[in-house]
Amino acid sequence: MATDTEPHPQSGGVRTRTRAAIDAPHLRTDRWWLAPAATAAGLLAFIVYSTWRAFANADYYAAPYVSPFYSPCLADNCAPMRHGPNADLFGAWWGISPAIIILIFPLGFRLTCYYYRKAYYRGFWASPPACAVAEPHKKYTGETRFPLVFQNMHRYFFYAALVVAGILTYDTVLAFRDEHYNWGHMGLGSLVFLLNITLIWAYTLSCHSCRHIVGGKLKHFSKHPVRYRAWQWVGKLNDRHMLLAWASLVSVALADFYVYLVASGAFDDPRFF
Repeated sequence: MATDTEPHPQSGGVRTRTRAAIDAPHLRTDRWWLAPAATAAGLLAFIVYSTWRAFANADYYAAPYVSPFYSPCLADNCAPMRHGPNADLFGAWWGISPAIIILIFPLGFRLTCYYYRKAYYRGFWASPPACAVAEPHKKYTGETRFPLVFQNMHRYFFYAALVVAGILTYDTVLAFRDEHYNWGHMGLGSLVFLLNITLIWAYTLSCHSCRHIVGGKLKHFSKHPVRYRAWQWVGKLNDRHMLLAWASLVSVALADFYVYLVASGAFDDPRFF
């Protein structure tokens, strides 16, 4: 006698002979679609904004602030920044926005990040859309084929992200000057930059690759007390990796938008001293 759980005929994906024949696509009764939809909307909003700002090639420097999207500025067409993170490594032949040169590194770090992979796999590709919800794809190849094989570059993008975070730290120090480059001053932008670099470092160090580098390949933690302590500390950050991923994404966009407002003349940077 046939039952509701007899194996499915071979059809690919979750509809295989090794799976129970449950006709319903899932048995969840909650609003499971809300999380992936919100994730997709948030990521799409950042993609649209960052693409506009990266190709704008304008309003990214207002002394002493430089947008994190354009730092370091490595082209000949960069705005002059006194003691700023600019170097003419790409000559006059580079005719488009200098942001394109540097954004590949933080973008690569976030695209290959374990959390972001989960976020856009679910939000954009429905692979899977949520826990206990069948995905629509007929086959699964993992991250072994082009272009997903490049997800294995995450550790190397982590090293690049450390360099970028170091440069943004330098930018934050420079933010404690006034518009005439005199030291010992602080404006609202200084606090925006300080918040951003704090979240950038917290997100970067909460990375799974960082946790493995700090405490991986050790057989006895007792013989490596310093690395063990560091591993515990990074582990606490790693517990909040998703929160830090979103917070730092918002903060870097906020820092760029703040510079845009000041540089375009739409807003005057309030000075505290």
